[in-house]
Amino acid sequence: MPSIKDYNRKISSLKNTSKITKTMKMVSASKLRKAQESQRQAKDFAHEVNQLIARIGGQVDSSMHPLLESAEEVKKVLVVMFSSDKGLCGGFNNNLIRHAEQMLEEHQDDGIEYEFAFIGRRGFNHFQKRVKVWKFFEDIPSAAPDSKAASRVAKRLEKAFLEEGFDRVIMLCNEFVSPLSQIPEIRSLLPLDTSDLPEEALETASPDADILAEPEMGQLLSFLVPRLVTFKVFYALLENTAGEHGARMTAMDNATTNAMNLIEENTLLRNRARQAAITTELIEIISGAEAL
Repeated sequence: MPSIKDYNRKISSLKNTSKITKTMKMVSASKLRKAQESQRQAKDFAHEVNQLIARIGGQVDSSMHPLLESAEEVKKVLVVMFSSDKGLCGGFNNNLIRHAEQMLEEHQDDGIEYEFAFIGRRGFNHFQKRVKVWKFFEDIPSAAPDSKAASRVAKRLEKAFLEEGFDRVIMLCNEFVSPLSQIPEIRSLLPLDTSDLPEEALETASPDADILAEPEMGQLLSFLVPRLVTFKVFYALLENTAGEHGARMTAMDNATTNAMNLIEENTLLRNRARQAAITTELIEIISGAEAL
C-alpha cells in the first residue's frame, strides 16, 4: 500500500498537471476566438465564391483556362493533407489520418498513383515512410495561416498540376463544425469545377443565365481562376487552424477535469492511509500501556 508521502507526491504532481492543462485550455480558447472570427468571415466569402464558380461554370468551356481542364483518365493524384504541427489536440489528427488510410485502402485497386503533400508536421511524421511524399510545406505554420502562405502553396500546386503530370489535386482536411466536432473530408482543388460545390450554391446560382463580362471571358478567367484556387487553399488553412485550437481546448478541458478527479480520489486515499496510520499508533500505545 502506498505511503502518505507517496500520495502527497502524486497529488502535488497532479496539481501541477492541472495548472498546465488549464493554462493551455485558456490559451487555446483565446486563439480559437480569433481563428473562428477569421473563419466566419472567410465562410461568408466562400459562399459567394462558390456561387461565382457555379455561375461561370455553365458559361465557360474548360479549354478556356488550363486549370479548368479535366483529364480523360485520372492516373495520378496529388493529395494535400492539412494537419497540425503540435499534438495534445485529441483526435484532431488521428481522425484525419484514419480517413486518409481508409481512402487509400478503398482505392488501392483503382490503378491510381497517389502522392502526398503535407501542411502540418503530424500528418507528415505519420505518412513519410508509408506513402510517396511529393512535398512537405514545413515553412507554412499550421497554427498561424495567412494569405501570402496560401498563395505560395496554391502557386506550387498549380505548377504541379500543369507541369508535373498530376491529373487531379485534392485536399484532405478537417471541416470545422464546432470546438467539439471536426469532420475529416476530401475536397477537390484542381481542376477547378462545380462538382464538389455545396448544394445551396448550386441552387442559388443560375448557370443558365447569360453573363456579360468585361474584359472578355478569357482574360477574366486568367485573373479569376488562380485567385479562386488560392482562396480555397486559404480557407482550408483557416478551418484547419480553428479545428486545431478547438480540439486542443476540448482536450485540455477534459484533461483538467480528469486531473481534478484524480486529485480528489488520491486525497481520499491519503486520508484513509493517514487514519489507518493513526489508528495503528493508538493501538500500539494502548497495547504498550496495558503491558506495563
